[in-house]
Amino acid sequence: MKKIIFVRHGRAEDGSSGISDYERSLTTKGKLISKEMALRFRGHENNPGLIITSPAFRALETALIFASSFGISSDNIKLDSNLYFKADMKHLLEMLKSIDDEIDIVTLFGHNPSFTEMADRLCAEGCEFMTKTSIVCISFKIKTWAEIKTGSGKLEYFLKPDK
Repeated sequence: MKKIIFVRHGRAEDGSSGISDYERSLTTKGKLISKEMALRFRGHENNPGLIITSPAFRALETALIFASSFGISSDNIKLDSNLYFKADMKHLLEMLKSIDDEIDIVTLFGHNPSFTEMADRLCAEGCEFMTKTSIVCISFKIKTWAEIKTGSGKLEYFLKPDK
């Protein structure tokens, strides 16, 4: 069995602050909620598996917070620019095919609307909108990453921050 876990980045600075979209950082509240969600995530997973993040700063910051809650070094986080510039099903499936089949869990950090769209397309039952710092886990009864197909996944859990 394989699992893909989508984590949408936390609340970030307003885009009107003169900082490029790519460089926007998490707000203080975004960091606090990310820490809370990382702890909730640990209640569902003993290990996040391979961590891959968009290189946009807010996604990377979120990934670093989650990795630290598992005691994982930043050196073990993989950056993939496609999660920022080309986040769609085609590029996701290509990326997954390149992952060693010994790895059973991949945790991705990135952005909407692409994360909601990809999770929705992968789940047989669909997936609702991912709010900031939401976590969606989808499992697949397969042995290799290349076997993943649209609509073949099962929604294992959907965690949202408390309001």
